Amino acid sequence: MRAPSCGRLRTVAGKRSAGLLVYRRRAGAVEVLLGHMGGPFWARRDAGAWSIPKGEYDDTEEPRAAAFREFQEELGLEPPSGELIALGDVTQSGGKVVTAWAVAGDVDPDAIEPGTFEMEWPRGSGRMREFPEVDRVTWFGLDEATEKILAGQRELLERLREYLES
Repeated sequence: MRAPSCGRLRTVAGKRSAGLLVYRRRAGAVEVLLGHMGGPFWARRDAGAWSIPKGEYDDTEEPRAAAFREFQEELGLEPPSGELIALGDVTQSGGKVVTAWAVAGDVDPDAIEPGTFEMEWPRGSGRMREFPEVDRVTWFGLDEATEKILAGQRELLERLREYLES
């Protein structure tokens, strides 16, 4: 299978994100590293509340550079070095376009030091609070990851599966 192109998006209006899908092989099975999104909106959700480490970028940054920067910002670790597999673009339900690459690596979830973001909480209170970008990180087999990941990112898992099987 030929992986989709991951070039700069010039024709898509709206927000763009770039990220890395880290994978490893354990006992013959493929596992992927996903982060549970932090903040009060996601606190009690599980299915559909996990994501690849990713973040927004603008026209001054290449998507690949943004993917590496966001991995480090969200997880507090250097991204694994290795061959990048272009997974292409997917569009999430809110219209954000995510460009992603897969890379083999073995990240220790206990070593994660997540970045934080600030938001008004509770909404309308005028009080700003700080939350972790991800509140936990876990390895999942591809089938379980498909249930856990945001619906708009499921295609990335399928593309990785197809690439590894080819």
